[in-house]
Amino acid sequence: MAQLWGGRFTGSINELAWDFNASISFDQRFLEQDVTGSKAHARMLAKQGIISEEERDSIVKGLDSILEDVKAGKLEITSKYEDIHSFLEANLIDRIGDAGKKVHTGRSRNDQVALDMRLYAREQVLAFSELLINMLKVLNDTMRDNVETYMPGFTHLQKAQPVTLAHHLGAYFEMFKRDALRMQDIYHRMNYCPLGAGALAGTTYPLDREYTASLLDFFGPTLNSMDSVSDRDYLIEYLSALSTVMMHLSRFSEEIIIWNSNEYRFIEIDDAYSTGSSIMPQKKNPDIAELVRGKTGRVYGDLMALLTTMKGIPLAYNKDMQEDKEAAFDAMDTVNHCLTLFTDMLRTIRFNKANMEKSAMMGFTNATDAADYLVNKGMPFRDAHSVIGRLVLACIDRGCAIDDLKIAELKEFSELFDEDIYDAISLKTCVEKRLTIGAPSPVRMKEVIALNDKFIADYSMEKR
Repeated sequence: MAQLWGGRFTGSINELAWDFNASISFDQRFLEQDVTGSKAHARMLAKQGIISEEERDSIVKGLDSILEDVKAGKLEITSKYEDIHSFLEANLIDRIGDAGKKVHTGRSRNDQVALDMRLYAREQVLAFSELLINMLKVLNDTMRDNVETYMPGFTHLQKAQPVTLAHHLGAYFEMFKRDALRMQDIYHRMNYCPLGAGALAGTTYPLDREYTASLLDFFGPTLNSMDSVSDRDYLIEYLSALSTVMMHLSRFSEEIIIWNSNEYRFIEIDDAYSTGSSIMPQKKNPDIAELVRGKTGRVYGDLMALLTTMKGIPLAYNKDMQEDKEAAFDAMDTVNHCLTLFTDMLRTIRFNKANMEKSAMMGFTNATDAADYLVNKGMPFRDAHSVIGRLVLACIDRGCAIDDLKIAELKEFSELFDEDIYDAISLKTCVEKRLTIGAPSPVRMKEVIALNDKFIADYSMEKR
């Protein structure tokens, strides 16, 4: 058992307690971050004259060789080490001797693991932002191709008013755009360096924390050493944002599942993202969308686990905080996989435009426009609402659409109806005359798509 704290103890730790306490099984994911942080710390120590330049070079070279050997499979990370920090330090000492014992000068495992997690989470935020931008590109390209693809818009899962596929997908663009903006916010709050905070009260060594922060591409050092080692707000924020992403993906998945059903037949999911039934040969199941929907609860659970872990911890560091890692890793991995697969599935979906348009025509989605027609002829809206309500009821009884009625039949409900009613309530007119910004008319949608293109092109972590 390799540990960093044996001097105080005369007895050995219980084997079960060792396993319970150890984190090497999951924090070995931090190997590269621990190497990066340790190299920056060694460079700062040498700059401040705390270690020699020769010792610095030996430490840096030794750390690089350990990382190379692990990646090449020549060195194994095993459970005899308590955590990734003890693994790295023990192997460094084996390779370079006494100089390796100086790498921990002015540092605690508390600020070391706080740094590792920030470095790892920062990399995750940057990588995940790219996945979100890729999703936005696919959405916007699909919108561009479907500004005149008519479909019903829904409220309460009831057909409401005609929209276009571009307009419908545009709602999801806005959701994922907000998700991308949240990534910028999280990055800007998290990008400060805790290294140099020590266990909780800093150190008497003349560390240059600003220099260390600059070496690691942070905006600067954290400003309170107690908060530095006990802060996991940035992780909670990130998992909260990931939970919101999953909520958006789950809503989208629900619609994909509905649209894929035999009753709707709005879409055809590519075979690469579907599975069949072991007993029913006709089945083509939307399993990827269903799994994305299902995994949403898992990510919510990871967030709640972290919130619950942190809720009763007094300052500063407590071992409870070791529990942040597995929940965070699981949420990050899960959402990365879900977003990647969902984006690829969306890219390959085939839209049945004829069925979408037919569904819009048969659902009385133009009823509001019929009422507006009467209003434009001078009838008060509330009266027009009543007339069209009775007209729809009659159409339901006859099994037809409003458009199917002859002008004489329409005049039974109001003498204001004339031949121009048919053009006024066509899907094309219903959509095209909705010209306010944010509405589904092709003119407005093309403007929004251009703004979306600009957002994608301009997106950067340097902006908030």
